[in-house]
Amino acid sequence: MAQPTMGIVRSYLFAPGSRPERFAKALEAGADAIILDLEDAVGLADKAAARDAIAGWLSPQRPVLVRINGSDTPWFEDDLAICGLPGVAGVVLPKAERPEQIAAVAARAGAGVPVLPLIETAAGIWNAHAVATAPGVQRLLFGTIDFQVDMGIDGEGEELLHFRSQLVLVSRVAGLLAPVDGVCTAIDDPERLREETHRARRLGFGAKLCIHPKQVGVVSDCWRPTAEQVGWARRVVAADAASGGAAVALDGKMIDRPVLLKAREILAGAGEAVA
Repeated sequence: MAQPTMGIVRSYLFAPGSRPERFAKALEAGADAIILDLEDAVGLADKAAARDAIAGWLSPQRPVLVRINGSDTPWFEDDLAICGLPGVAGVVLPKAERPEQIAAVAARAGAGVPVLPLIETAAGIWNAHAVATAPGVQRLLFGTIDFQVDMGIDGEGEELLHFRSQLVLVSRVAGLLAPVDGVCTAIDDPERLREETHRARRLGFGAKLCIHPKQVGVVSDCWRPTAEQVGWARRVVAADAASGGAAVALDGKMIDRPVLLKAREILAGAGEAVA
């Protein structure tokens, strides 16, 4: 059976696999994609029950992603059994470090079901290109919290700048979608979330992970072009069209191909068709 696909995804919302009463509520939160979680959000004693709950709830009419447990855990093989079920739109693999881990998931998930590796260890960063170019990979996710622990880093701002940029670079070279930034742990601090999301966007990330429904709206807003940006982009496109291909300046600055491409990108992000 053909698996469901998703459009442009800017916000990913986790929902604990052990709380099936929250699955429908997660879908209603407005996130671009839902990740039903079998890993960190589920206690050791509840792994099997959570897996059964997800398997029983899955439906092609409500496609979701599933985060399984890592390949070095006793639950990995059993988790793989649900990866190819109808309704699974993708599989999030934690602690991704080697292409063979991706291959194991892709083989069980089947054709058309992408793998989204979570890069959250030193080995994951070191082997990021090999992971990114493994067949079946759609985009990389940055597990910032686990990565800090693994590296002994205290801080998730400038302390992680190099590693964030590395994932953006690797994703671009590998031809993947722009990577997904890690979660903001401050559930009741929208300003901090907004700052983190804007930083991720400036660095070249394409989406952000969310751990609470109230974070979804803020994250989604951060990816929408502002009215000022849209206005500028319209003027650039109009000036280029009016020039008939000749060199043209706008606000004292030349409009060259990169500027025009940026303007078109902004308008596309605002949902405007550009000829």
